[in-house]
Amino acid sequence: MSLRFGSFPVVVGSSVDMARLFLKTHDLAFIDRPQTAAGKLCQAELFNNARRLTSLEHVRSEEVRAMVRDLHAAASSPSSSSAAGCSSGHVVALKEHLYMVNLNVISRMLLGKKYIVDGYGSPATPEEFRWLIDEHFFLNGVLNIADMIPWLSCLDPQGYIKGMKRSAKMLDLFLEHVLDEHNERRRREGQGFFAMDMMDVLLELAD
Repeated sequence: MSLRFGSFPVVVGSSVDMARLFLKTHDLAFIDRPQTAAGKLCQAELFNNARRLTSLEHVRSEEVRAMVRDLHAAASSPSSSSAAGCSSGHVVALKEHLYMVNLNVISRMLLGKKYIVDGYGSPATPEEFRWLIDEHFFLNGVLNIADMIPWLSCLDPQGYIKGMKRSAKMLDLFLEHVLDEHNERRRREGQGFFAMDMMDVLLELAD
């Protein structure tokens, strides 16, 4: 079935035979995606580097242990059962804890610390940092009509473009602060500098 998403032609595999054609017969043509520079960099410098992954293993272990402690504390709290309206047992919402452990692991591996907790001196408070991450993921997943009908982009009927510009400006300010922190550590440690996170790796490659 052939459709048009605004100005863009789209082919839909709407039957078993068509799905087999896309996913099996011509899978290399339809499933493969162009390799981006960012993808190559992450693959070569981080994911294929066993030594670097091993050096960051403690980050994942520490955050998982912290999550388990938080879950135990939440399950032991009398308020967890009353808030959920339960007379026996304790109900804990896992979504928040899983969100936090993933955000903390990613933040420490990429930026070197947990900005959602250690926000002192940052242009964004922990609450603003979390909002920025949530907003970024939301705006990357929405269906923007202007993407399908380009001439509507100047009108921004859904307000998404305005939100993207706002979050991009905040993200730029935050990343400038992170960059300054990492450059300062590099100057301070001199020849003894060792890349501890992805930001350090990117700075080394830029030299």
